Amino acid sequence: MRTLALFALVAALIVGTGLLQSWNTALVILNMGLVSAIMSLGVNLQWGLAGLFNVGVMGFVATGGLAVVLVSAPPVAEAWSAGGARVIGGLVLGAGIIAAAALARARLRPGLRGWVVALVVLAGFFVYRAVLDPAVEAVEAVSPATTGYLGGLGLPVLLAWPVGGVLAAGVAWAIGKTALGLRSDYLAIATLGIAEIIIAVLKNEDWLARGVKNVIGLPRPVPYEIDLQSDPGFVERAAGLGLDPTTASTLYVKLGYSLLFAAVLVILLVLAQLALKSPWGRMMRAIRDNEVAAAAMGKNVTARHLQVFILGSALCGLAGAMMTTLDGQLTPGTYQPLRYTFLIWVMVIVGGSGNNFGSVLGGFLIWFLWVQVEPIGQWLMVALTSGMADGSWLKAHLLDSVQHMRLLTMGVILLLVLRFAPRGLLPER
Repeated sequence: MRTLALFALVAALIVGTGLLQSWNTALVILNMGLVSAIMSLGVNLQWGLAGLFNVGVMGFVATGGLAVVLVSAPPVAEAWSAGGARVIGGLVLGAGIIAAAALARARLRPGLRGWVVALVVLAGFFVYRAVLDPAVEAVEAVSPATTGYLGGLGLPVLLAWPVGGVLAAGVAWAIGKTALGLRSDYLAIATLGIAEIIIAVLKNEDWLARGVKNVIGLPRPVPYEIDLQSDPGFVERAAGLGLDPTTASTLYVKLGYSLLFAAVLVILLVLAQLALKSPWGRMMRAIRDNEVAAAAMGKNVTARHLQVFILGSALCGLAGAMMTTLDGQLTPGTYQPLRYTFLIWVMVIVGGSGNNFGSVLGGFLIWFLWVQVEPIGQWLMVALTSGMADGSWLKAHLLDSVQHMRLLTMGVILLLVLRFAPRGLLPER
């Protein structure tokens, strides 16, 4: 009953937004709430199920966003002709150098190993840059104002969503193989640093995704509003509902996204619940609660941690691909730890770590508050300062501080939940 009541409250808040503000605003909140719920579900797998403190969520979300560009953006033929093959060759060469260094480290005796590995890495670096740099310069010189990158495969954008999960899983595997031996704050620092590296690559490697110049006009899985407005049948149906074509088309598109995102969330939630109640889920919670005892029972703790770390990161990558599809553009400069790491953790903590329904609830509730607190704060500050004289420094200060209401509200909510419901609104059962 508590679960149903809390989800009914969130539904009432979204419906109330539609009635009091606009249905377009309500659907925007709903869509990003669905995406945020998938992100928090992924973090809950890592923390609630395995106790892994990952604060690099932003990097996995950005990797999923990159997948949309690589899969669905149309290829730039001129850029491929200018240096596409050489770029791919340079990347393959770089991977080969890393593989050669790893092989030398594994095969050679300790006295010789360090010198050979250093020589392979040092010489390989200069060869790698000599091959890659001219190719990158040639690609980025092709119409840099509009393209300046290789583009993607031009495939349907829905295919980019699972690819985003796979790419994020691959990055998680590379991180996990090196960092999962660490614990607590050390793992957190490692994941945060690697996430910043991923964002730095997206911002600076223009040949990959235009860097800070952004990739716009990405394909979408739903119709364009202008196409709907030019369809006589749609215009007639909108008129029958008492809506003008512009409003009806925007609602139709947002509702289409809502249905797609809700279907993905329901599937993932069902799978997460099945995993939680399975022998695998009970084993993961046993490892979380007492690693020493689990290892004594013959469980490979590191392998299981790597497994759940990859699964949770894949969900974050999938959500990142969905969010980029919703936005219709990839903007690396907007990926900030506050939004794509801290806020997701607040969702998990407030909703209830270890409870899949709790993480979903937290995703909807915290995102609603994140969006609505600022306009509510604006109304509150105007009401509080209505009796103050115009030109008063205090009135001006309070009105100018409205944009900080989000951070203040998130902090207050987190403190209240930790004080009165430390296990979250829907605690683990």
